[in-house]
Amino acid sequence: MAVDQVQIKMFFDADSSTFSYVVADSNSSFAAIIDPVLNYDAAAGAVSTANADNILAYLAANQLKLQWILETHAHADHLSAADYLHRKTGAPVAIGEGIKKVQQTFKLVFNLGDDELLAKGDYFHKLFADNESFSIGSLAAQVLNTPGHTNDSVSYLIAGNLFVGDSLFMPDSGTARCDFPGGDAHILYRSIQRIYQLPDETKIYMCHDYQPGGRELRYQTSVLEQKTQNIHVKSDTPEQEFVQKREARDKTLAVPRLIYPAVQVNIRGGQLPKAADNGVSYIKIPLKQR
Repeated sequence: MAVDQVQIKMFFDADSSTFSYVVADSNSSFAAIIDPVLNYDAAAGAVSTANADNILAYLAANQLKLQWILETHAHADHLSAADYLHRKTGAPVAIGEGIKKVQQTFKLVFNLGDDELLAKGDYFHKLFADNESFSIGSLAAQVLNTPGHTNDSVSYLIAGNLFVGDSLFMPDSGTARCDFPGGDAHILYRSIQRIYQLPDETKIYMCHDYQPGGRELRYQTSVLEQKTQNIHVKSDTPEQEFVQKREARDKTLAVPRLIYPAVQVNIRGGQLPKAADNGVSYIKIPLKQR
């Protein structure tokens, strides 16, 4: 396969420090979008589609045909634009089959009835199994289950390029937290070791970059760089050492700013909660007594 057959375009949402990608096959002009972001003004309770519209404009300008909308997991730090893009293009929204566990967990957290969420993978058009193969035009793609951060986390290996969601950050930022419901540091360690079995030259694309120390924005690394430089887990880091470090770190982290709106929208594939009889959608916030 020619190197230039794979075209990857990055889009960055500064508000949530999230990367979205368009991955295209230059031979067929088919493309996939990975982890699209819906703009959300928390103070105003308002959503808008500027980020998604930028991606649609890029597809149009390059005469690309959208074949897939891919989610690496149900994000807790931004709202997904997957449903909006589906309605605009007809492309199916896909995620790992672990989303059913995540839906089941948060159906209880938010006290959602069956009329709101069945928790059987509903709202998504395709649930990928581990190791399942698919294609983007003539580009070969594979789904790797990489849970630990969440139950549904997957990575997409597309023509030698791996899109890892939140399982790994840039080496100087380490790894994702594991203290959300369904998270497990032991499982994340094993998922990362699976990634480390890929060829050293495999390119890894981030979902976030928080620019520690104020360094310039980075969104691409490699298996070799992660194995040798990741501050939380190198290729020879013992599992228990990583788990202790990860769990200690997680105890210091604040709840993500957008977790309640993000999770409620994202377990529905980017759809807003069903509108009330006044035509307005509402986000639930569970209140804790302290």
